[in-house]
Amino acid sequence: MKYRCVIFDCDGTLVNTLDDIAAAMNRSLAQHGFPPLPLERYRDIVGWGIFKLAEYALPLDARMEDAIQTVGICAQRFMEEQPEDQYLSKPYPGIRELLPQLRAKKFSIGVLSNKPDPVLRRLMDDLFGRSAFDAVCGLQSGLPAKPDPAPVWEILAELGRVPGDTVFMGDSEIDMETARNSGCFPLGASWGYRSRAVLASAGAARIIDTPDEIWKLLNSK
Repeated sequence: MKYRCVIFDCDGTLVNTLDDIAAAMNRSLAQHGFPPLPLERYRDIVGWGIFKLAEYALPLDARMEDAIQTVGICAQRFMEEQPEDQYLSKPYPGIRELLPQLRAKKFSIGVLSNKPDPVLRRLMDDLFGRSAFDAVCGLQSGLPAKPDPAPVWEILAELGRVPGDTVFMGDSEIDMETARNSGCFPLGASWGYRSRAVLASAGAARIIDTPDEIWKLLNSK
């Protein structure tokens, strides 16, 4: 069976969002009297969702549930309210070209992220247009976060695809675990927030250095 579907992670895979994530969380931390983190620290702690990010961003002695919820909700609000013309987030080189090429070849394409669903949908629409993806799924009530396979299977059901014909591409150990848990092909993106070593140890079956290298995999079966 040939691959006929690609599901992308968002942060660190499609889009370099680190500056916007760090700005929103640091603004929330400052508003609640906590010290900000340096930008590079966020590279290691993004990917698990807004509330886990808030937990990791807070000082160790402040990581109580009420503080995590308060800081996380505030950071999410900053992301939702950020004007489009103030985005620091940018698609990685080659991504804007890759998406219509996949569509032209009749691939189903989706996005799965632990970013809050309203924030993810707005970002994808603003950066790529409303018709760029066949399915977009962010973190939402009633649906577990990655690396649980359930949201992958929900996307595949929506697209009429199965794990065996699907590549899941991401830049983190969370994404490789998600791919393996769901039965999809785990493809690592080396240009994101984690190292090649992290991707390999998490079970990446292949790691690529530029988006256009995906064609070698898609044409290999």
